[in-house]
Amino acid sequence: MTIASTDRVAAAAAAADRVPTPQRHNRRRGNFSRSEQRAGTVFAIPAIVLLLLFVIGPAVVSLAMSFTNARLISPVAPEFVGLDNFRRAFTEDPVFTRSMLNTFVFAALVVPLQGGLGLVLALLVNQKIAGRNFFRTVYFLPVITSMVVISLLWRFLYQEDGLINSTLSMLTGGVWAGQAWLSDPSTAMGAIVVMSVWQGVGFHMIIWLAGLQTIPEEIYEAAALDGTTRWEQFRHITLPLLKPTFVFVLITITIAAMSLFIQVDIMTGGGPLNSTSSIVYQIVQKGFQQQQIGYAASLSLVFFCIVLTLALIQRRLTRDKD
Repeated sequence: MTIASTDRVAAAAAAADRVPTPQRHNRRRGNFSRSEQRAGTVFAIPAIVLLLLFVIGPAVVSLAMSFTNARLISPVAPEFVGLDNFRRAFTEDPVFTRSMLNTFVFAALVVPLQGGLGLVLALLVNQKIAGRNFFRTVYFLPVITSMVVISLLWRFLYQEDGLINSTLSMLTGGVWAGQAWLSDPSTAMGAIVVMSVWQGVGFHMIIWLAGLQTIPEEIYEAAALDGTTRWEQFRHITLPLLKPTFVFVLITITIAAMSLFIQVDIMTGGGPLNSTSSIVYQIVQKGFQQQQIGYAASLSLVFFCIVLTLALIQRRLTRDKD
């Protein structure tokens, strides 16, 4: 009897040793976490190096050069000029002032048009209709096409004897005499806006579509049983549940619109009369063509501050209320 009791006690003690205590479990989990941290650090090192070399490093150099009169190719060493570049940009450079105005006008037109039209297309291709995959593909094709190619194509379309003027002349029975869309200061920016909206609307259609597909169908079915109309469902169900998607679309379109460059460079070259010049276009012109790299760096800093301010304002206006 005593021997059996002793064996049971020994077996219980061995089983207790095999059961991990909280301290032993936390110690193992701590060791495992440290190994994970080391592995994560090793995997992150290449990304950190690339980020330092190609993002943070150039940004710091650009910030330092914005306070100098450095030129791209010059035997003369750059000199510190303080805030002279920024004073020149806002008081002595009317082209930069016009470029800022053009950029804001372009963004003010493109953001609601591209975002709203993308939502409309997403609602259409989200319906259970025949051929909806075909239309999704057609609407998305301009997005995967090079902006350079599209800009060249639309430049030919906008010519006085191009397809757009020929179609308008045919529809009006010859009354429409033709319009030099890209050579007229009153229509050049509008022409670029139309082309840019057409090119980018498919991308945001896909984003809206992804947001729509996260809304459970049961919600619409319950709303239909309550007798709500399609408009009421859109207003009280679709729009509120699409708020995270709306924030993403708003910020991405704004940043893309503020970085307007390729369309201007290829289609109009900033003209006529600087009516289509943008901030990024001016930065490239000053930095590379005119080799005023210090002045271009100061314009880049101004551009960064503008985009950052707009992003913060949009984030504050669209964030969830507590």
